[in-house]
Amino acid sequence: MNKSILSFTAVLLIIALLGVICFTGVDFGFFAIPPITDTDEGVRLGLDLVGGSIITYEAMIEEEMDADTLDANMNAVESMLRSRLDQLELFEATIYRAGDKRITVEIPSITNPEEAVQKLGSTAKLQFLDADGNLVIEGKEVEKSEALNGAVDQTGILQNYVKLTLNSEAASKFTEATKIAANAAEGKNYIDIQLDGETISMPHVGSEYKNTGVSGGTVIITGGFTPEDANWLANVIAAGQLPFELEEVELRSVGAQLGMRALETSIQAGLIGVLLVMVFMIIVYRLPGVVASISLTFYTVIVLICLSALKVNLSLPGIAGIILSIGMAVDANVVIFERIKEELKIGKTIKASIDSGFDRAFGAILDSNVTTMIAAVVLYFFGTGTIKGFALTLGLGIVVSMFTALTVTHFLLNRMVDFKLNNLKFYGVSDKEVA
Repeated sequence: MNKSILSFTAVLLIIALLGVICFTGVDFGFFAIPPITDTDEGVRLGLDLVGGSIITYEAMIEEEMDADTLDANMNAVESMLRSRLDQLELFEATIYRAGDKRITVEIPSITNPEEAVQKLGSTAKLQFLDADGNLVIEGKEVEKSEALNGAVDQTGILQNYVKLTLNSEAASKFTEATKIAANAAEGKNYIDIQLDGETISMPHVGSEYKNTGVSGGTVIITGGFTPEDANWLANVIAAGQLPFELEEVELRSVGAQLGMRALETSIQAGLIGVLLVMVFMIIVYRLPGVVASISLTFYTVIVLICLSALKVNLSLPGIAGIILSIGMAVDANVVIFERIKEELKIGKTIKASIDSGFDRAFGAILDSNVTTMIAAVVLYFFGTGTIKGFALTLGLGIVVSMFTALTVTHFLLNRMVDFKLNNLKFYGVSDKEVA
């Protein structure tokens, strides 16, 4: 009895502590959780909430280009623009394809489209420099850039790497520059790859190239890359030799007044919905309804902390995803409690009914959440713009809701049984309904 009271109280204190962390933040040194209200370091508000600029670029293609080549070049443009935005610390900006030849960039908080274009730029300046800052080759002299996986040395170890193919003139210059780098002192034996003056990679030239340099017009860049890192670097370098220019075909600003109003009403609607759900659960399921309300509070706090820690770019569809996942969390509790009531009605003890109810409900809960998660994953990988935000918050909510329903709710209900609350009316079942 005493242990149950202590453990039940401990859960409530943990929820309260997490609630405090949610609004005050915490710094562990190696990892920090910003306050949920800090929109600079924590959750970033999307374009529809704070206003900003929308820029649409179109590729000016003069020569015929097959679909695969065009797609690869547009991916390179997308990587280049994403890199430029990251360098400007515009992490909350979103980029998505708008047709075969167009890319749209949405930048929150910058309400002047001309200022946004000036900050972003329409082209990238890619350069390969030696340790003294002298130009070796330019990005346009790279004929091909691709991310591959395989063995690149005598060890035979498979690794991710970037392979560059240079034109004949660039190959000669690169051979001479790498020969000098290979013979240079430690700390100066590298080639600096810069995009708009910012270093994106600094591969070192091994001593085995002291006599020959990197010759043949083929360059291999290694460095413990993940597949994503290798793809990113290959795409950024490829952007330096695009066979077309980008032109701004649409510039417009989006006001924040409607968005902020929508944010306020969405939060109010969410809070009202949660409170009504809690009231409904308590009226229909009595004691389990109280437990479900506690679990729902735990769920809400955890989701908010995750949004802040992951610095999610939150938009109105993202808020809709959170509210929808709350409905999924309540749905799981309803299925569990109905199973528990069925077990109680056939004469099982409360403890046995709770355990059996969770076991019977698990399959239905898992199936419904997995199918919804599949939809969220598809939306995330194939959607664009705010659709990704909706998919991310929905997927996060599903994972947390399953955890709270199957662990927190189960734990608290068992602690309630230890309190000797054995009257079936506390669980929404009358004596007449028991077989």
